[in-house]
Amino acid sequence: METFAEYILSEPDYIKKMEIVYYLQKRTNIFFDNSVMFKTELARMFIDDMEIEDVDRNVVLTACLLCFCKKSDDPQDLSIVKSYAKEGAKYLETLGFDKRFCKICEEVNRYSGSEPREKESDILELVDNFGGMLLNRPERRGFPVDEALVLLEFRNMKGKNNRYLEKFKQFVTVAEGIAV
Repeated sequence: METFAEYILSEPDYIKKMEIVYYLQKRTNIFFDNSVMFKTELARMFIDDMEIEDVDRNVVLTACLLCFCKKSDDPQDLSIVKSYAKEGAKYLETLGFDKRFCKICEEVNRYSGSEPREKESDILELVDNFGGMLLNRPERRGFPVDEALVLLEFRNMKGKNNRYLEKFKQFVTVAEGIAV
């Protein structure tokens, strides 16, 4: 019998993957909203436009769709913010995902302290941070792209080793036509 993990990972169509996660959300009440789709599209564009070939595109996009599965709608609850990725990784393991896939999802943020980090996790981290800054939130309006890029580099990623940060900055700069 096929597991959910085998089912979604074997689906080659990116849009159908989104539909699968949408229906999983309806059945299980995992977190899945427009922000997840936006961040996943950002990851897809980054991988494709910058021709990132040293990661598994399918794994990155599937992980991006699912890594927020235990995220809360309440960003003010810091304990949930710090634990949702780890809890999500545990949940994904019950759906048949292997330990490496779950580790990639857990490393979307740095709260678990997991080292060494997977390459795919660095992409998830960038699109989560940057995409989150672009989106409006109840407590603030989304940042303009140029401001979000500066905040990404000098606040969110300050002192952190993310192997794709420079390439991601280049991607955003080219995509937005920002003068550097």
